[in-house]
Amino acid sequence: MAALDAPKRPRGRPRNDEPSPLDVHIGGRIRLRRTLLGYSQAKLATAIGLTFQQIQKYEHGSNRIGASRLHQLSRVLEVPVDFFFEDAPPADGLPAAGLAEEAEPYDSGPDPMQRRETLELIRAYYRVEDQATRRRVLDLLKAMSGARSDESGSDEG
Repeated sequence: MAALDAPKRPRGRPRNDEPSPLDVHIGGRIRLRRTLLGYSQAKLATAIGLTFQQIQKYEHGSNRIGASRLHQLSRVLEVPVDFFFEDAPPADGLPAAGLAEEAEPYDSGPDPMQRRETLELIRAYYRVEDQATRRRVLDLLKAMSGARSDESGSDEG
């Protein structure tokens, strides 16, 4: 009966612990995709059988998301699971193996993907139905910003 007398270990993250950068990043990606699709927190919550408060906690990184829940979110938000990890900080705070020499210095400033202006720009861009016109808009923006054409990471416009 010694096992019954052992103190219970608290579940989850200690209350005074900050969310991990990875949990915050994944939450931000959920918020980004939800917003791009025009879903409210309540609509997303209903689709996966949760409360909107739980979605808020996921989006702020204060609650971690299990693998099965992340898979469920990827299906409802119509993205592959790896979408949530794109541009994610290393989970342990160290650079990924083999990338340290090539990595640019970390910018701790505000993430442009979290800004409303970015979301508005992306929505407006995808409202342009003609793919050739969208490509010209993208090329114009790149020319104005001095970006090289190979920086887009995608050849789909």
